[in-house]
Amino acid sequence: MNIIDEIFRHPRGEAPALITRGAAVSYADLESRMETAAAALRASALWPVGVRFPRVALSIPNGVDHIVWSLAVLRLGGVLVPVPGELAPPERLALVETTACHAVLAAAGQAWTGPCEETEEIAGLTLHRAPGVPAEIAEEALAALEPALIRFSSGTTGRSKGVVLSHRTLLERVTAGNSGLRIGPGDRVLWILPMAHHFAVSIVLYLLHGAATVLAESHLGADLLAELESSAATVLYAAPYHYALLAGCPAARPLPTLRLAVSTAAPLPATVSAAFREKFALPLTQGLGIIEAGLPVLNTDAAEESPEAVGRPQAGFEVRIDQPDAQGIGEILLRGPGMFDAYLSPWRPRAEVLTADGWLRTGDLGKVSVAGLLTLAGRLKSVINVAGLKCFPEEIEAVLNTHPDVKESRVYAQPHPDTGSTPAAEIVPVLPGSPPKPVSLNSHCRRSLAAYKIPLRFTFVTELPRTASGKIQR
Repeated sequence: MNIIDEIFRHPRGEAPALITRGAAVSYADLESRMETAAAALRASALWPVGVRFPRVALSIPNGVDHIVWSLAVLRLGGVLVPVPGELAPPERLALVETTACHAVLAAAGQAWTGPCEETEEIAGLTLHRAPGVPAEIAEEALAALEPALIRFSSGTTGRSKGVVLSHRTLLERVTAGNSGLRIGPGDRVLWILPMAHHFAVSIVLYLLHGAATVLAESHLGADLLAELESSAATVLYAAPYHYALLAGCPAARPLPTLRLAVSTAAPLPATVSAAFREKFALPLTQGLGIIEAGLPVLNTDAAEESPEAVGRPQAGFEVRIDQPDAQGIGEILLRGPGMFDAYLSPWRPRAEVLTADGWLRTGDLGKVSVAGLLTLAGRLKSVINVAGLKCFPEEIEAVLNTHPDVKESRVYAQPHPDTGSTPAAEIVPVLPGSPPKPVSLNSHCRRSLAAYKIPLRFTFVTELPRTASGKIQR
């Protein structure tokens, strides 16, 4: 099967598929542009003819072109290998070499700077024959999956493995993911996140279910608010960082068309949740998004009374907490439809990664309430061990961020000669020229945290490093 056939199975004619700068691209026009792009690729002497499921690195900024050419590659049976724009040239080259891509399709804004044998200009883009560096790819096993996508994680922690999704898995995933989102032809989804990270499991979902995707050009709060109003957006899918910007807009107010605001990519701070709800009279719906599993958990029915929870399992999914401690916190295990097919390098098919009874170990820590709501507690690898006592950066950050002079914070483990490690914090002050006193931060933490969880060191910075999706880098 091919996911493109499923997207355009039901002709939607002049219904808007994409909206950019106030102009609509209809579903009929999108399909026509895709077919034209696919024909141009097929006619190129650099297109890898005779290769089953050729891997194509796509280096195109957010926009209509990214969507059109992604669909065209999939239409031709190619495997999308998105190249995030934030990567430095050596990182881009490493991604292309690790995946042993057959071709690189790049736009001027994200031009390919690595070695190449031949190039050809195609409709304003450049198609490169990839350098052909040998890589340890299980070619036969990969082809047997009928792959559609190879995507690397955003690099917040650990070594990125390269996640393989087949066409069938992608269809299962976007179908399951929509059981709670309930996106349909009447929806207009404002798009903010980087397409290189989220295209295949978000925009594909919107297109498959007939919605219109509104492409925002600016991430400034005032501009996003204006786009929400002018486009009559019904759904907003963004990171907490974006919601903080929106809540900080002086003109923020309830929007009559906005029915759903989903927060994903990072834990939602209570301060951001409360501020957004106060300004927009709409609770933020958290979700647990993970490249290996899609959107398995969503807080659709308890967002108002339990905004800190990421919710309950979506249709077909199960959640289990492994080895919970006295507070009920343990590693989150997931089981359900649309699980990834394999890790690329080193090659590990899904069956070897999941437990014997089909559970995925996420590396996330959390607990499930009596009401069945899942709440995140941090990453297994980010736990700070203080002389045998464990604490999580996220819980300390949640307290620090409620200090009136703290805009946001990042907590990390600092080596300590006596305890092994101890929490330390980077603070972005509300007023850069007048940061809070460390004694004030210490007293603030002491009211809510055990003594061993209180950072021994506070460093003031102008901003925190983030991934392209808005996550704080750790």
